[in-house]
Amino acid sequence: MSKVSPGPTPGFLVWRLANKWRVAVDRAVAPLGLTHAQYVVVASLRGMQRGGERPSQRRLADHTGLEALYVSKLARALESAGLIERTRDPRDPRAVQLALTEQGQAVTRQAVAVVQELLQQLLEPLGGLDAPGTRAFADELTTLLNVPLIPSVTNDESTQGTTP
Repeated sequence: MSKVSPGPTPGFLVWRLANKWRVAVDRAVAPLGLTHAQYVVVASLRGMQRGGERPSQRRLADHTGLEALYVSKLARALESAGLIERTRDPRDPRAVQLALTEQGQAVTRQAVAVVQELLQQLLEPLGGLDAPGTRAFADELTTLLNVPLIPSVTNDESTQGTTP
């Protein structure tokens, strides 16, 4: 017999919060010509470049948690907009390296400032962006994000090796 929770499940709440924040960031960066997903790419790329890295699309996908194919699509659109440049990695001709252009750096700087202001507003109930409550919340989210996904088992695999 299962116990039914009287309120929304944590998974549902995380999903709702993620969607609320995605919409808020989409609206905040739209005047700069970016979507939330594009913002994630350029802001992550900015941080990685500041650390001396010129990441491949695969490395950026791993860093952001986005699918590699989606990062490739976003990178092509951002390249068309003049915000990033894509070049072949001289060490691996199959890999594409990404870097912000000067225009991309300027737009990303503006976008980061807008999103920081938005996050301050969204996190005000926890005390703001730099509050102990926000740090504890971020630590809990990080704990959940660090739990590895267990590959799902299909019906065929789950019944292999059993006798009827």
